[in-house]
Amino acid sequence: MRSWTLKVAVGVLSVGMVAAGCGGKQTPDAASGNSGGAACEAADGRITIATGNSGGVYYVVGGGLAKLISDNTKIKATAAETGASVQNIQQLVAGDYDMAFSLADTAADAVAGKGAFDGKPQQVQALTRLYPNYTQVLVRADSGINSVADMRGKRISTGSPKSGTEVIAQRLLTAAGLNPETDVQAQRLDLAKTADGMKDGSIDGLVWSGGLPTAQITDITTSLKDQVKFIDITPQLDALKKINEVYDRGVIPAATYGQPADVPTVAVPNVLLVRSDFPEGDACAVTKLIYEKKSELEAVHPAAKDIAKDKAGMTDPVPLHPGSLDALGG
Repeated sequence: MRSWTLKVAVGVLSVGMVAAGCGGKQTPDAASGNSGGAACEAADGRITIATGNSGGVYYVVGGGLAKLISDNTKIKATAAETGASVQNIQQLVAGDYDMAFSLADTAADAVAGKGAFDGKPQQVQALTRLYPNYTQVLVRADSGINSVADMRGKRISTGSPKSGTEVIAQRLLTAAGLNPETDVQAQRLDLAKTADGMKDGSIDGLVWSGGLPTAQITDITTSLKDQVKFIDITPQLDALKKINEVYDRGVIPAATYGQPADVPTVAVPNVLLVRSDFPEGDACAVTKLIYEKKSELEAVHPAAKDIAKDKAGMTDPVPLHPGSLDALGG
Protein backbone atom coordinates (compact mmCIF):
# COMPACT_ATOMS: atom_id res chain seq x y z
CA MET A 1 0.00 0.00 0.00
CA ARG A 2 1.52 3.34 -1.11
CA SER A 3 2.00 6.37 1.16
CA TRP A 4 -1.07 8.20 -0.14
CA THR A 5 -3.57 5.47 0.67
CA LEU A 6 -6.05 6.11 3.45
CA LYS A 7 -4.38 3.83 5.95
CA VAL A 8 -1.08 5.66 5.86
CA ALA A 9 -2.64 9.07 5.30
CA VAL A 10 -4.72 8.82 8.46
CA GLY A 11 -1.56 7.89 10.35
CA VAL A 12 0.22 10.96 9.05
CA LEU A 13 -2.73 13.16 9.89
CA SER A 14 -3.00 11.98 13.47
CA VAL A 15 -0.42 14.66 14.27
CA GLY A 16 -2.32 17.91 14.21
CA MET A 17 -5.74 16.74 13.00
CA VAL A 18 -8.70 18.01 14.94
CA ALA A 19 -12.27 16.78 14.98
CA ALA A 20 -14.49 17.77 12.07
CA GLY A 21 -16.09 21.16 12.42
CA CYS A 22 -14.28 22.11 15.63
CA GLY A 23 -12.25 24.83 13.93
CA GLY A 24 -9.79 27.06 15.69
CA LYS A 25 -8.54 30.62 15.82
CA GLN A 26 -5.03 32.05 15.88
CA THR A 27 -3.71 32.86 19.28
CA PRO A 28 -3.17 36.57 19.90
CA ASP A 29 0.54 36.46 18.89
CA ALA A 30 -0.14 34.99 15.48
CA ALA A 31 -3.34 36.90 14.82
CA SER A 32 -2.03 40.32 15.78
CA GLY A 33 -0.20 40.98 12.54
CA ASN A 34 3.14 41.05 14.36
CA SER A 35 5.63 39.11 12.26
CA GLY A 36 8.26 39.19 14.97
CA GLY A 37 10.20 41.96 13.28
CA ALA A 38 11.43 39.71 10.46
CA ALA A 39 10.35 40.19 6.89
CA CYS A 40 9.80 36.49 6.28
CA GLU A 41 9.61 34.84 9.67
CA ALA A 42 6.55 33.40 11.37
CA ALA A 43 5.60 34.62 14.84
CA ASP A 44 4.71 32.32 17.73
CA GLY A 45 1.10 31.19 17.52
CA ARG A 46 -1.41 28.52 16.57
CA ILE A 47 -3.45 28.18 13.41
CA THR A 48 -6.05 25.77 12.10
CA ILE A 49 -6.26 24.76 8.45
CA ALA A 50 -9.64 23.90 6.88
CA THR A 51 -9.24 20.94 4.51
CA GLY A 52 -12.07 18.72 3.18
CA ASN A 53 -13.64 15.24 3.33
CA SER A 54 -11.55 12.61 5.09
CA GLY A 55 -11.42 10.51 1.90
CA GLY A 56 -10.19 13.39 -0.23
CA VAL A 57 -6.83 14.89 -1.13
CA TYR A 58 -7.36 18.21 0.70
CA TYR A 59 -7.51 16.25 3.96
CA VAL A 60 -4.27 14.40 3.24
CA VAL A 61 -2.26 17.34 1.89
CA GLY A 62 -3.70 19.64 4.56
CA GLY A 63 -2.52 17.33 7.29
CA GLY A 64 0.91 17.20 5.69
CA LEU A 65 1.01 20.98 5.46
CA ALA A 66 0.07 21.35 9.13
CA LYS A 67 2.93 19.04 10.11
CA LEU A 68 5.33 20.88 7.80
CA ILE A 69 4.44 24.23 9.37
CA SER A 70 4.63 22.88 12.93
CA ASP A 71 7.99 21.22 12.33
CA ASN A 72 9.66 24.19 10.63
CA THR A 73 8.21 27.41 12.09
CA LYS A 74 7.14 28.86 15.42
CA ILE A 75 3.52 28.25 14.43
CA LYS A 76 1.75 25.15 15.71
CA ALA A 77 -0.70 24.18 12.99
CA THR A 78 -3.57 21.72 13.05
CA ALA A 79 -5.78 20.59 10.19
CA ALA A 80 -9.53 20.02 10.34
CA GLU A 81 -11.83 17.83 8.28
CA THR A 82 -14.57 19.95 6.65
CA GLY A 83 -17.16 19.92 3.88
CA ALA A 84 -14.57 21.77 1.70
CA SER A 85 -14.48 24.94 -0.42
CA VAL A 86 -17.67 26.96 0.25
CA GLN A 87 -17.83 26.02 3.93
CA ASN A 88 -14.08 26.59 4.27
CA ILE A 89 -14.30 30.16 2.99
CA GLN A 90 -17.37 30.99 5.07
CA GLN A 91 -15.73 29.73 8.26
CA LEU A 92 -12.36 31.22 7.36
CA VAL A 93 -13.94 34.67 7.13
CA ALA A 94 -15.90 34.02 10.33
CA GLY A 95 -12.63 33.36 12.14
CA ASP A 96 -13.19 29.66 12.80
CA TYR A 97 -10.14 28.79 10.69
CA ASP A 98 -6.98 30.69 9.78
CA MET A 99 -6.10 29.03 6.48
CA ALA A 100 -8.26 27.12 4.01
CA PHE A 101 -8.07 24.99 0.89
CA SER A 102 -10.45 25.98 -1.90
CA LEU A 103 -11.16 25.38 -5.53
CA ALA A 104 -10.23 28.45 -7.58
CA ASP A 105 -13.73 28.81 -9.05
CA THR A 106 -15.32 28.92 -5.58
CA ALA A 107 -12.66 31.38 -4.39
CA ALA A 108 -13.39 33.60 -7.41
CA ASP A 109 -17.10 33.54 -6.51
CA ALA A 110 -16.18 34.52 -2.95
CA VAL A 111 -14.16 37.63 -3.80
CA ALA A 112 -16.76 38.70 -6.37
CA GLY A 113 -19.74 38.07 -4.08
CA LYS A 114 -21.33 35.61 -6.50
CA GLY A 115 -22.79 32.11 -6.33
CA ALA A 116 -22.97 30.89 -2.74
CA PHE A 117 -21.64 34.29 -1.64
CA ASP A 118 -24.23 36.33 -3.59
CA GLY A 119 -24.00 40.00 -2.65
CA LYS A 120 -21.38 39.38 0.04
CA PRO A 121 -17.80 39.68 -1.27
CA GLN A 122 -15.41 37.85 1.03
CA GLN A 123 -12.20 39.45 2.26
CA VAL A 124 -9.82 36.61 1.45
CA GLN A 125 -6.42 36.45 -0.20
CA ALA A 126 -4.34 33.58 -1.58
CA LEU A 127 -1.01 32.40 -0.25
CA THR A 128 -0.42 30.39 -3.40
CA ARG A 129 -1.96 28.42 -6.20
CA LEU A 130 -1.73 24.68 -5.52
CA TYR A 131 -2.19 21.50 -7.58
CA PRO A 132 -5.22 21.08 -9.88
CA ASN A 133 -8.38 19.21 -9.01
CA TYR A 134 -9.80 16.88 -11.62
CA THR A 135 -13.56 16.52 -11.98
CA GLN A 136 -14.10 12.79 -11.65
CA VAL A 137 -17.52 11.59 -12.79
CA LEU A 138 -17.93 7.90 -12.07
CA VAL A 139 -21.12 5.94 -12.76
CA ARG A 140 -22.32 2.38 -12.40
CA ALA A 141 -21.98 0.56 -15.72
CA ASP A 142 -25.58 -0.67 -15.51
CA SER A 143 -27.00 2.84 -14.87
CA GLY A 144 -27.50 3.77 -18.52
CA ILE A 145 -25.43 6.92 -18.00
CA ASN A 146 -23.00 7.74 -20.81
CA SER A 147 -23.09 11.52 -20.55
CA VAL A 148 -24.08 14.20 -18.03
CA ALA A 149 -27.41 14.61 -19.84
CA ASP A 150 -28.15 10.92 -19.16
CA MET A 151 -28.26 11.68 -15.41
CA ARG A 152 -31.86 12.82 -15.70
CA GLY A 153 -33.89 10.98 -13.07
CA LYS A 154 -30.81 9.22 -11.67
CA ARG A 155 -29.45 9.11 -8.12
CA ILE A 156 -26.32 11.23 -8.29
CA SER A 157 -23.99 12.17 -5.46
CA THR A 158 -23.21 15.84 -5.94
CA GLY A 159 -20.83 16.08 -2.99
CA SER A 160 -21.01 17.44 0.53
CA PRO A 161 -23.24 20.47 1.13
CA LYS A 162 -21.28 23.71 0.68
CA SER A 163 -18.41 21.97 -1.08
CA GLY A 164 -16.60 22.96 -4.24
CA THR A 165 -17.65 19.60 -5.67
CA GLU A 166 -21.30 20.55 -5.22
CA VAL A 167 -20.72 23.85 -7.04
CA ILE A 168 -19.12 22.08 -10.00
CA ALA A 169 -21.73 19.30 -10.01
CA GLN A 170 -24.57 21.81 -10.21
CA ARG A 171 -22.84 23.75 -12.96
CA LEU A 172 -22.17 20.56 -14.94
CA LEU A 173 -25.80 19.50 -14.73
CA THR A 174 -26.99 22.96 -15.76
CA ALA A 175 -24.55 23.01 -18.68
CA ALA A 176 -26.04 19.70 -19.86
CA GLY A 177 -29.56 21.19 -19.83
CA LEU A 178 -30.65 19.70 -16.51
CA ASN A 179 -32.11 21.41 -13.46
CA PRO A 180 -29.96 20.23 -10.50
CA GLU A 181 -32.92 20.70 -8.14
CA THR A 182 -35.54 18.73 -10.05
CA ASP A 183 -34.04 16.68 -12.88
CA VAL A 184 -31.77 14.45 -10.81
CA GLN A 185 -32.14 12.77 -7.45
CA ALA A 186 -29.25 14.69 -5.91
CA GLN A 187 -27.53 12.95 -3.00
CA ARG A 188 -25.58 15.57 -1.02
CA LEU A 189 -23.11 13.14 0.50
CA ASP A 190 -19.51 13.20 1.60
CA LEU A 191 -17.11 10.93 -0.23
CA ALA A 192 -17.17 8.08 2.30
CA LYS A 193 -20.98 7.79 2.17
CA THR A 194 -20.84 8.18 -1.61
CA ALA A 195 -18.44 5.25 -1.88
CA ASP A 196 -20.77 3.11 0.24
CA GLY A 197 -23.71 4.06 -1.96
CA MET A 198 -21.87 3.21 -5.16
CA LYS A 199 -20.87 -0.17 -3.77
CA ASP A 200 -24.33 -1.12 -2.49
CA GLY A 201 -26.09 0.19 -5.61
CA SER A 202 -28.11 2.91 -3.90
CA ILE A 203 -26.33 5.57 -5.99
CA ASP A 204 -26.10 5.54 -9.79
CA GLY A 205 -23.19 7.92 -10.12
CA LEU A 206 -21.06 10.57 -8.50
CA VAL A 207 -19.32 13.84 -9.19
CA TRP A 208 -16.08 14.43 -7.32
CA SER A 209 -13.52 17.21 -7.65
CA GLY A 210 -10.18 16.14 -6.26
CA GLY A 211 -6.52 15.44 -6.87
CA LEU A 212 -5.22 12.26 -8.45
CA PRO A 213 -5.50 9.69 -7.12
CA THR A 214 -8.30 10.13 -4.57
CA ALA A 215 -8.25 7.20 -2.15
CA GLN A 216 -12.04 6.73 -1.97
CA ILE A 217 -12.30 6.69 -5.77
CA THR A 218 -9.55 4.08 -5.82
CA ASP A 219 -11.59 2.10 -3.30
CA ILE A 220 -14.69 2.20 -5.54
CA THR A 221 -12.87 1.25 -8.74
CA THR A 222 -10.90 -1.50 -7.01
CA SER A 223 -14.00 -2.95 -5.35
CA LEU A 224 -16.37 -2.74 -8.32
CA LYS A 225 -13.91 -3.04 -11.24
CA ASP A 226 -15.86 -3.12 -14.53
CA GLN A 227 -19.14 -2.46 -12.73
CA VAL A 228 -18.24 1.24 -12.82
CA LYS A 229 -16.88 3.59 -15.49
CA PHE A 230 -15.77 7.20 -15.86
CA ILE A 231 -17.58 9.46 -18.32
CA ASP A 232 -16.21 12.28 -20.46
CA ILE A 233 -17.63 15.64 -19.32
CA THR A 234 -15.64 17.86 -21.70
CA PRO A 235 -18.73 18.57 -23.86
CA GLN A 236 -19.75 20.87 -20.97
CA LEU A 237 -16.39 22.68 -20.84
CA ASP A 238 -17.31 25.60 -23.12
CA ALA A 239 -20.39 26.35 -21.01
CA LEU A 240 -18.33 26.18 -17.82
CA LYS A 241 -15.70 28.55 -19.22
CA LYS A 242 -18.44 31.14 -19.80
CA ILE A 243 -18.97 31.08 -16.03
CA ASN A 244 -15.28 31.18 -15.16
CA GLU A 245 -12.18 31.00 -17.38
CA VAL A 246 -10.41 28.99 -14.69
CA TYR A 247 -12.02 25.77 -15.96
CA ASP A 248 -9.65 23.90 -18.25
CA ARG A 249 -9.31 20.62 -20.09
CA GLY A 250 -7.62 17.82 -18.17
CA VAL A 251 -7.03 14.08 -18.38
CA ILE A 252 -7.39 11.30 -15.85
CA PRO A 253 -4.65 8.89 -16.95
CA ALA A 254 -5.80 5.29 -17.36
CA ALA A 255 -3.23 4.06 -14.84
CA THR A 256 -4.59 6.30 -12.06
CA TYR A 257 -7.51 3.98 -11.36
CA GLY A 258 -6.67 1.00 -13.57
CA GLN A 259 -9.08 2.03 -16.33
CA PRO A 260 -8.92 0.80 -19.94
CA ALA A 261 -8.16 4.27 -21.36
CA ASP A 262 -7.42 7.88 -20.40
CA VAL A 263 -10.54 9.90 -19.57
CA PRO A 264 -10.85 13.54 -20.76
CA THR A 265 -12.24 15.77 -18.04
CA VAL A 266 -12.38 19.29 -16.60
CA ALA A 267 -9.61 20.51 -14.30
CA VAL A 268 -9.69 23.39 -11.80
CA PRO A 269 -6.72 24.78 -9.83
CA ASN A 270 -6.77 24.86 -6.04
CA VAL A 271 -5.70 27.81 -3.93
CA LEU A 272 -4.62 28.17 -0.31
CA LEU A 273 -6.54 31.03 1.30
CA VAL A 274 -6.23 33.27 4.35
CA ARG A 275 -8.10 36.35 5.54
CA SER A 276 -6.76 39.67 4.30
CA ASP A 277 -5.49 40.49 7.83
CA PHE A 278 -3.27 37.38 8.03
CA PRO A 279 0.19 38.48 9.27
CA GLU A 280 2.65 39.21 6.45
CA GLY A 281 5.56 37.48 8.16
CA ASP A 282 3.50 34.32 8.64
CA ALA A 283 2.25 34.42 5.05
CA CYS A 284 5.77 34.83 3.71
CA ALA A 285 7.20 32.06 5.89
CA VAL A 286 4.47 29.53 5.06
CA THR A 287 4.57 30.25 1.34
CA LYS A 288 8.35 29.97 1.24
CA LEU A 289 8.19 26.74 3.22
CA ILE A 290 5.77 25.11 0.78
CA TYR A 291 8.29 25.47 -2.04
CA GLU A 292 11.44 24.78 -0.03
CA LYS A 293 9.97 21.57 1.43
CA LYS A 294 7.67 20.55 -1.40
CA SER A 295 9.20 17.07 -1.52
CA GLU A 296 7.78 16.42 1.95
CA LEU A 297 4.28 17.24 0.73
CA GLU A 298 4.85 15.01 -2.30
CA ALA A 299 5.69 12.15 0.07
CA VAL A 300 2.29 12.63 1.71
CA HIS A 301 0.40 12.66 -1.60
CA PRO A 302 1.57 12.64 -5.25
CA ALA A 303 -0.88 15.42 -6.18
CA ALA A 304 1.58 17.81 -4.52
CA LYS A 305 4.03 17.18 -7.38
CA ASP A 306 1.85 19.53 -9.43
CA ILE A 307 2.39 22.45 -7.06
CA ALA A 308 4.58 24.68 -9.24
CA LYS A 309 6.37 27.82 -8.12
CA ASP A 310 6.14 29.35 -11.60
CA LYS A 311 2.34 29.21 -11.26
CA ALA A 312 2.17 30.15 -7.57
CA GLY A 313 1.04 33.71 -8.21
CA MET A 314 -1.62 32.76 -10.78
CA THR A 315 -4.55 33.27 -8.41
CA ASP A 316 -6.59 35.97 -10.18
CA PRO A 317 -9.16 37.22 -9.44
CA VAL A 318 -8.23 36.30 -5.87
CA PRO A 319 -5.50 38.72 -4.76
CA LEU A 320 -2.17 37.28 -3.70
CA HIS A 321 -1.25 38.08 -0.10
CA PRO A 322 1.59 40.66 0.14
CA GLY A 323 3.61 38.28 2.31
CA SER A 324 3.36 35.58 -0.32
CA LEU A 325 4.40 38.06 -2.98
CA ASP A 326 7.56 38.70 -0.93
CA ALA A 327 8.20 34.95 -0.58
CA LEU A 328 7.87 34.42 -4.33
CA GLY A 329 10.19 37.30 -5.11
CA GLY A 330 7.45 39.43 -6.68
